[in-house]
Amino acid sequence: MGRKKVELKRIEKKICRQITFSKRRNRLIEKARDLSVLCDVQVALLVFSSSGKLYEFSSAGSLAKILKRHRSYFEEKTALSNGANDAELYHGKYEKKIKSYAELLQTVQSIHRQVGNSNFEELTLSDLEQTEMQLDAALRRTRARKTQLMLETINALHDKEKTLREENQRLQTQLLSSRQY
Repeated sequence: MGRKKVELKRIEKKICRQITFSKRRNRLIEKARDLSVLCDVQVALLVFSSSGKLYEFSSAGSLAKILKRHRSYFEEKTALSNGANDAELYHGKYEKKIKSYAELLQTVQSIHRQVGNSNFEELTLSDLEQTEMQLDAALRRTRARKTQLMLETINALHDKEKTLREENQRLQTQLLSSRQY
């Protein structure tokens, strides 16, 4: 007798959802490890729980190695398909983004090591202050990026508005000139 197929939808009961998350997370990490060993491939896995806790797996020893490989892969792919100028453009455009993600990942990993492996009650005042400073720095970087994206969106909308006004003006001029004939 086989198992019943599970309908994929959000589990409403919080405790059941947490139990399912824990079991499936562990199986996912085991599968990633198996894939890495059996097929001799590099695997990176990042999972953030609903409470914000980080779970990670990397077959290459560190996630930074795989992130660097990911970046170089796309740089090489872009260079081959579009020529060197596009690769340089891609590199310049995304290097800061990838670097900031790597720094944020290191911050999260550091905080996870400090907090995740011990209880808050066991942390010293200096540990808590250091964790707080790291969280503040990560929050500042996140807010700065959010602000930058919002400004870019606003600028794009202003450009679109300007283009639409110019198009409207051109159409009105055409309409007036066609009425005169």
